[in-house]
Amino acid sequence: MKILNDGQIKSAVNAFRNAKLRNFWTMLGVIIGVTSFILVVGISEGVKLQVLGQIQHNGSDILTIRPNNIQIGGSSLNSLALLSGINVSGSLSSIDLSRVANTKGVKEAVPLSAMTASINGSGGKYKKGLVIGTTPNFVNLLNQSLSYGNFLRSTGNMDNQVVVGSQAAIDLFNEDVPLGQTVLINNQPFVVKGILNPFPPTPLSSGAEFNKALFISYGNSQQMTNSTVTTYEILALPKDPSQTLQVQKAINSRLLASHGGQNDFRVLNQDQNLASNTSILDLITKLVVGVSAIALLVGGIGIMNVMLVSITERTHEIGIRKALGATNRQILEQFLVESTTLSAIGGIIGIIVAYLIDLILRVFTNIQPSITVTIVILALIISTSIGIIFGSFPAFKAAQKEPIDALRSQ
Repeated sequence: MKILNDGQIKSAVNAFRNAKLRNFWTMLGVIIGVTSFILVVGISEGVKLQVLGQIQHNGSDILTIRPNNIQIGGSSLNSLALLSGINVSGSLSSIDLSRVANTKGVKEAVPLSAMTASINGSGGKYKKGLVIGTTPNFVNLLNQSLSYGNFLRSTGNMDNQVVVGSQAAIDLFNEDVPLGQTVLINNQPFVVKGILNPFPPTPLSSGAEFNKALFISYGNSQQMTNSTVTTYEILALPKDPSQTLQVQKAINSRLLASHGGQNDFRVLNQDQNLASNTSILDLITKLVVGVSAIALLVGGIGIMNVMLVSITERTHEIGIRKALGATNRQILEQFLVESTTLSAIGGIIGIIVAYLIDLILRVFTNIQPSITVTIVILALIISTSIGIIFGSFPAFKAAQKEPIDALRSQ
């Protein structure tokens, strides 16, 4: 006899309809577990794809040199305040930049310094972004274009020109083309020379938000901070992409020697950069998946309890079915199908809720979850398995009831 037939499915559906509210609360744990599982895995994969897309856009051969501790304006910033993921010890300097640039095999090196500053535009005080000091090769190295104007052409401290990110332009001046307008940085006037095209969003990545940043020359950033500006990142481009790993080792050896053997920096290739950017995300993913497992466990226990109650309420029905010739296997299958149907419906509702939340995230945030068919099928298999596992004991108990004792029950 087949495990499933029309009669068993109809019986399972009728059992669900007869106690809708009770069954909904029973399924709630499964719904929450499936929803959170799909969302967290989908968000994790989506963010990784976004970060990977940004890395591929920048170039697969770029090397990133970072300090192990970020300090700006004399105050230590946590990982969420600036770089979303770097919080160990060490520092970089203009001397380190020179050493990187002069390493054999390096075509060019671009610094990224960050400084605390009072920023004011025609739209008022600006508190959302950073002032980043860099060199003219920044846009070429990252394959980034400008929507209007030109990028910085000098590394010195005499031009007092600034290039703004796409969002910073709107926030500072209430317009997207503020060419020629003046922005005050620490009460020092800077003329807007260019507006960058939007950078692809990379949520939870270990990079500053360039769309909200203001870019000045590296020399200006040093002059405004009396040469105490923090270089939080150096980007290095090898002359030969096939020699990227060798150049990485050479940069690491040179900086290690100049830092007195202290490994207070990191030299990352793009594969390592991807792993670094998503390390916090992986930790969060594991945590939420663990919570999802607990929710599914609670849902499974709820299904088992409801099935035990249902069997108690339907003892007389079981007796009649056995008196009419139903076997223990048929009784077991009937209640197993009911518990499995209950958890499967909960799984389907969880999938629908996950897609609704996915839509909300895509519309209102920069996060673009990647919910694949594989994730959905896996979630449905997990939810169905919960029904089979936790429904087995009640179903077995129902199958073991003696017909005479069951018929005597009221």
